[in-house]
Amino acid sequence: MKKLSQNNQAVLYFVFRVFVGFAFLLHGGQKLFGWFGGLGGGGAVELASLFGLAGIIEFFGGLFILVGLFTSIVALIAALEMAAAYFRVHVSNGIIPLTNSGEPAWLLFASFLVLLAYGAGKWSLEKALLKKEFWHSTK
Repeated sequence: MKKLSQNNQAVLYFVFRVFVGFAFLLHGGQKLFGWFGGLGGGGAVELASLFGLAGIIEFFGGLFILVGLFTSIVALIAALEMAAAYFRVHVSNGIIPLTNSGEPAWLLFASFLVLLAYGAGKWSLEKALLKKEFWHSTK
């Protein structure tokens, strides 16, 4: 298993980045465009609100992460948003993520830390366009 994962590290990381980006994009689409019934089944949120700002960060941040464009910077912004969401929205219902509905924020926060540390990876729009990663040094 170790050899299989080492031989396919770039592919596995690409899949991870795409899945995280797509999930984040969907959360933003739910807020901005009312996808999947919006928040609480109420459609889209007001753009000039905290949820509107979150929707913008999530939709466009998810899109940038999905295609691998400025991944490290976007991951930093997204991680900060998830930390703020957890402490602003979820922690008032208790500290345990499983019981306060904050588990997605925790998991996304951890995912963004990985993306922040490793950048876009081998296959990204950023590397295709700029031939390197902006704001991230690779070894």
